[in-house]
Amino acid sequence: MRYDVLIIGGGPAGNYLASILARDFNVAVVEKKGSFGGKACTGIIGARSYERLGFPEEAILNELRGAVLYSRIQSFEIERKNPQAYLVDRKALERALAERAIKRGAEYYMATSFQGFRNGKALLQHLGERLEVEADFYIGADGVSSTVAKAMGAKTSAEFLSGYEVEVVGEFRKDFVEVWVNKEMNEDFFMWVAPVNEGLARVGTLGGIEALNRFLRLRRLKPTSVVEFKAGSVGFGWRKPWVRGNVALLGDAALQIKPTTAGGIVFGGICAHALREALLSGRLEDYEKACGEIKRQISFGLRFRKIFRGMSQDDVERVFEVLSSREAREVIEGQADFDDHVKTAKALLKRPRLLAKLIRISPSIVRYLV
Repeated sequence: MRYDVLIIGGGPAGNYLASILARDFNVAVVEKKGSFGGKACTGIIGARSYERLGFPEEAILNELRGAVLYSRIQSFEIERKNPQAYLVDRKALERALAERAIKRGAEYYMATSFQGFRNGKALLQHLGERLEVEADFYIGADGVSSTVAKAMGAKTSAEFLSGYEVEVVGEFRKDFVEVWVNKEMNEDFFMWVAPVNEGLARVGTLGGIEALNRFLRLRRLKPTSVVEFKAGSVGFGWRKPWVRGNVALLGDAALQIKPTTAGGIVFGGICAHALREALLSGRLEDYEKACGEIKRQISFGLRFRKIFRGMSQDDVERVFEVLSSREAREVIEGQADFDDHVKTAKALLKRPRLLAKLIRISPSIVRYLV
């Protein structure tokens, strides 16, 4: 068997890439699971990015137009009239993208694991049978623990965290997500409540499972009202190179993940288009350079994460005081971009009064973020 492009990994990034390549290339996708979905993923995607990338409408479960941010002792709201983000069904998203790719000519090998490369071919294990598949280009879209990345000799410098999320029955504001920042409860990350509807929400965090248990109690959500539990892992940092020879990495496999929120679907989608252009030109080496803006966003997120890790809860409270001011909320509501955190930070730091207050909290905040 021979293909122009063999994509290893049938998650959002791999399936999306297949869907935008299939009309121009002979494409196959290898997915080790027997079905789509299953990974712990809240699935909040910026509305503008979702529509621009052409993700399937049928995967949208809820529209979110605001957020309530909580610290240990205070809170404030950010609200807009129109939906700013969508909560999606990860399984429905992956399956719809795969169906789109197949209709355009892609072939799928489900329940098939990638074993490595030998003599320029991919070694696969499919339904008990060992296959050798040859392609002009191989794309690793097989997640944070990418086997393709290991096979191509990519080096990783990153912080890895476990993620835990439950779907729980309760009472929620349907169009507002909750973000809780309490380092006394979880020093590694924030906690979130993302409503599916008025009576069901996805609640999770990164770090230890004990933090999730503590948060459920704080939020007065009953563990006995949980209807689904998922766990996974995420990596914040760099995996290099993204391209070696005729092999490239995409999505979580390349750690194209926001260190600010742990979201990666949009970054993977944007880089999929850059990868498509590189494949069309026959210059795979141009792919990384074309993803320069995503690298800038990741770099910013890593600096932001360094600041967060060094902050005390008292520092968090002082930052909340600044962000909850009328001026800061006007900037966020008027100029913030859900998927462009560099733009949001620059908009805030351009305000002299806000800048002065943040410098008083910690000069390093401005030094790292500018």
